[in-house]
Amino acid sequence: METVPRSLVLATDLDVLPNDGIVRRDGDRLVVRSPSNPHHWWGNFLLFDDAPRAGDGERWEELFEATFADAHDVHHRAFTWDRPDGEDGAIEEFAARGYEVVRSVGLIASPGEITPHARADRKLEIRALDPVAGRDEALWEGALTVQLANNAADPEPISEYEPFARARQRDLRVLFGAGRGAWYVAIDSADGVVAGCGVVATGPRGRFQAVDTIPSHRRRGIAARLVAHAAADASARHELRSLVIAADPAYHAVGIYESLGFRRRERTCGVRRSPA
Repeated sequence: METVPRSLVLATDLDVLPNDGIVRRDGDRLVVRSPSNPHHWWGNFLLFDDAPRAGDGERWEELFEATFADAHDVHHRAFTWDRPDGEDGAIEEFAARGYEVVRSVGLIASPGEITPHARADRKLEIRALDPVAGRDEALWEGALTVQLANNAADPEPISEYEPFARARQRDLRVLFGAGRGAWYVAIDSADGVVAGCGVVATGPRGRFQAVDTIPSHRRRGIAARLVAHAAADASARHELRSLVIAADPAYHAVGIYESLGFRRRERTCGVRRSPA
């Protein structure tokens, strides 16, 4: 049965699941599970074929509880739907139940459309990390520190976010070790790792992961150089034809991605409720 969403953003959400990720069709929805990382909200969710309708707030919650009844460490709730036009549907039913609305813009480009930014920082070293255990460990830890620093202002406590982030890095390293992309870091000679991002390659498409720069080094053109380098390197290694970034439409970095050649091609919508 069909398990590939129409939306390229959602299709690449499934591309980046860990090796033990499970995607199966169940009626009007895809059930997505990541047993190795129960804290990954968008690794354990229900993906519906269409936007919610009246009455779906209660129905979808019941379906989630029944589906994940055996996953005792999954305490969140997360739903999205396969509408690349960003249709909301009866989203108010979830707001009334304490859900956060999550909107994303799908920024998509071919390798030939990406052009380095004129103000990109040229001083830092950009490199792909070796995914093999025991190699580049200090740099992998530095990459994680960058992610934690960027999550500091998020409502999710670091005590809950860090286990997810560590498990996510572990799972991505397995994908990279199998030849499915790489994690890239920007290294300052004085401050170590100051920015990072991943690109997961699946066939002809690549999906960016967690483009982050530590607060002290923002607005220096570091992210622009990092993304352009990662796009070029990943495309050359894996013969990619499309590169995808999903971002909050209000996020300041959207303008950076557009300045490199990415264009807004999709809008997606979902809802989530944290364990708290």
